[in-house]
Amino acid sequence: MRFKNYINDFLDYMEIEKNRSQRTLNNYHHYLMRFLEFAKRAGKQNLSPAQIDLPLVRKYRQWLNRYKDASGKSLKLVTQNYHIIALRAFLKFLARNDVKSLPAEKIELPKTPPRSVDFLEIYELDRLFEAVPKDNKLQHLRDYAILQTLFSTGLRVSELTALKKEKINLQRGEFMVRGKGDKPRIVFMSDEAKTTLRRYLEKRKDNNEYVFISHGINSNAKFLTPRSVQRIIQKYATKAGIVKKVTPHTLRHSYATDLLINGADIRSVQALLGHSSITTTQVYTHITNRQLKDVHRAFHSRRRR
Repeated sequence: MRFKNYINDFLDYMEIEKNRSQRTLNNYHHYLMRFLEFAKRAGKQNLSPAQIDLPLVRKYRQWLNRYKDASGKSLKLVTQNYHIIALRAFLKFLARNDVKSLPAEKIELPKTPPRSVDFLEIYELDRLFEAVPKDNKLQHLRDYAILQTLFSTGLRVSELTALKKEKINLQRGEFMVRGKGDKPRIVFMSDEAKTTLRRYLEKRKDNNEYVFISHGINSNAKFLTPRSVQRIIQKYATKAGIVKKVTPHTLRHSYATDLLINGADIRSVQALLGHSSITTTQVYTHITNRQLKDVHRAFHSRRRR
């Protein structure tokens, strides 16, 4: 059986049995084909699962670490890890199907530095919202509704652009989205977000099913792309004088941070963000550690004052 056939069987398994998204499947395919490309360069033209051993994996990791693309850019450590995670998942699949190869548990992942999370302070959020003109122009109503919806719900930009009008209950201020891995979750809107979104939708005269669409002269009322939303947010961030890069995910980070600072428990935040693992959510906790400094300042050694 050809190695590519094993890869195809693995991808079918990940899609059907593990319910992985198409994006994840594409990434796994890319990473495993890169491993196959490396193996050919290492002299294994007809690679078989039995030929995968620790020396080969070690050389592969070294190759990834030294890899540069056409523009001379190296792979980040976290991206290198994604390649190894894909390979380990593939090896586990082979073992499950009694195909002799290297046991996945023999491959260790290096520790990566903690993720840095950018978020907006309350005063920066206020400036961002104030940067949108408060008139009755359709485009401005849309832009303000986008900002308020992202911060109010913590949606990913792909979830925002996929929203359809029939799915949103503005009366209750909640709706269901399907996030990564097609997992459903309920999100909730603030009163201000409901009001701004209602004003925008009531102003629209088109029959487009999507909540957020383009309104340019030649746009033909098409739904917005994630890139378009990114440009809208950065435009108002620049106008507000915010020097840091502001993305749709920055507003998602700000949403999570705001919840934690105001006393939400980590498990609830995990559910609201749609994270499958609590580890992913815990990246936000170090941001709120500054609260501990305030507690220390307020309560430590009070008897000596």
